[in-house]
Amino acid sequence: MHINLKLCFIHLKVLIIIGFIIGLVACDSSSNDPVTTTSGSIVQLDDIQSINKSIDLILYYPDDTISHVVWQQITGQTVTLLAKTSKVASFTPSHAGEYGFSVSFILNNRTKTLEKNITVTEDKNKITARLSHAALTGNSVSFRSEMNNDILSNTLVWQQSGGPKVILTTDNSDGEATIFFDAPFVNVDTLITFEVSATDTDNMAHTDQVGVLIEAAPPIKSNAYFSDRKARVFVYNPKSPYAEDLITCIYSNTLTSSCTLAQTPLLAEESTDASTTPSIKSIMDRVVVSHQWMGDRFKAFLENNDLNNDIKNLLRATTAIVIAYDVRPSFYWPATGAIYLDAENLWLTPDERDTINEAPDFRADFGNDLQFIMPWRYVKNNAYASKGYSKSVRVERTSNDALYRLSALLYHELAHANDFFPSNEWYSHNNNQRVLDAAVSNSTESDALAISLPLASQEMRDVGQVSFAGESANQTQKNYLPADIEAFFTPDRASDFYAYSSVREDYAMLFEELMMQSRFTVMRDVAITNQPTGSNILASDYIVTWGQRGRIGDNKLKDRVIFTASRVLPEFNSEAAINLIPAPIEMVTGNNWIENLAISPNESRLSNSTKSLNIMSTKDVLNTLTPQNIEAVSDNYRYYQKSLPTH
Repeated sequence: MHINLKLCFIHLKVLIIIGFIIGLVACDSSSNDPVTTTSGSIVQLDDIQSINKSIDLILYYPDDTISHVVWQQITGQTVTLLAKTSKVASFTPSHAGEYGFSVSFILNNRTKTLEKNITVTEDKNKITARLSHAALTGNSVSFRSEMNNDILSNTLVWQQSGGPKVILTTDNSDGEATIFFDAPFVNVDTLITFEVSATDTDNMAHTDQVGVLIEAAPPIKSNAYFSDRKARVFVYNPKSPYAEDLITCIYSNTLTSSCTLAQTPLLAEESTDASTTPSIKSIMDRVVVSHQWMGDRFKAFLENNDLNNDIKNLLRATTAIVIAYDVRPSFYWPATGAIYLDAENLWLTPDERDTINEAPDFRADFGNDLQFIMPWRYVKNNAYASKGYSKSVRVERTSNDALYRLSALLYHELAHANDFFPSNEWYSHNNNQRVLDAAVSNSTESDALAISLPLASQEMRDVGQVSFAGESANQTQKNYLPADIEAFFTPDRASDFYAYSSVREDYAMLFEELMMQSRFTVMRDVAITNQPTGSNILASDYIVTWGQRGRIGDNKLKDRVIFTASRVLPEFNSEAAINLIPAPIEMVTGNNWIENLAISPNESRLSNSTKSLNIMSTKDVLNTLTPQNIEAVSDNYRYYQKSLPTH
């Protein structure tokens, strides 16, 4: 639930979304449909299949209801099918040759199997559209184009080539076009197709096709807990004892009232001892995903990276874990007792990343009228602790590359879970009580923090609502200069600007920062800078008025940190940990955000543990700062607080 550097330079006004709308065309379905869509077949969108190009297999039965879909590869060089149980399976071959696939499914209560053979050539198409998939009526849909360096970007055109007409929005912020739209209402499976085309420097034309199979879904009721269409998901472990209730109770548009603790009990209730660490199997029984790889990555994180059992223990206060392609940003929700994780924090391969929806964050413009921002980042050894990757670059990363980002996110979200369900209340609730009612039956720990050790600055609370809740800035707030914000913020006891968005976030931020510094020697920077305007904004344009590294080491914050951490994770010796935290390191006023990266003493050489991680030094940052890859130097994940339902 956090926006950094407004999102650490997401300012770029704002991803330059809309900028240069690349000749986008939306055509009517009645014209120019090049795809043969015979009912009861596997549809292929392109006549020629080539290496390093997204290849799509679409099971098309618009006149029938099918279920229990399972794709298998039967011949050819092994490829990865990331949606084996969907009606649409896609893959990217790296070798030419013959490939064979089969798909089994249930039609009219009978199992049916189809097969499809594909010839992949060495042809190197210079433009690729990714990634055909299935979506429910009302789902947000995105498609990305990928093109070679010799493609002329100003010739790039997206055109709808078939299916019901949709309204497209285009983002060209990283030099390659991504389109967004909402899946229209349909009564039967309906295929919508698009063509992307462009010309290279030799004036040769290149095209590719991509499609989305829209599946019918019942209308969403006005009192539904999730008012926007949610992805089709499944229980990671189909033999989970909670499989019957998990999806309906946790991530469904049919949910209109919180389920009971009997249906979705807290993970802690699987043991009568509050000090017992849950097993990975017990945790994975609570996992709901839209793609198998998402659950696989989360399981591997618990096995290989949660060495102190922090995350396993913190998960005791949850009912479930949801990881889906349309979760953005991540959040914890007391209405269901579950955490919802953005899969952007888990992918390791380009194909896995292709499956994640890229819809822009609705809060990107919040706070634009203010004359300051408060950037933040995590650093280790005078370098960015995590490396970001532009979506236009198809790269693989290791689990270590995402370790700090994912760990900070989980510490934060699970602090919320343990705020509403602290360990001293795990066994005090009646199983017939709704999860929501149990969560709000007592005052939260964050409320207690706000009473006993409150924040003082009303000015910061008010501008926090502008930056994080979207309230309009008044003239006084528009006139605030960075020096004014310094006067409000620095005497107070918040660890970060986001603490002023709510008492819940204040509580979670304190715990998150302590755990990152204690467990990983990863320190958090927070600063107050100007807010640059115009185009082509770089990190060097953000001039620091005030800033600190490791603010939780400030004596006036320590009691608040201990208050929080001792309640969120009692097994962790928070008092001993805070006593080991050094005093904050001051940033150099007048230097820019990047110049203030290398301010820690005696860290000119990386430790052995750091050498294995993909971090960005000051030199790396300065060599890569452009509007197109600005995300590569920022921790661009966001926190979010979802409102509680009123029923």
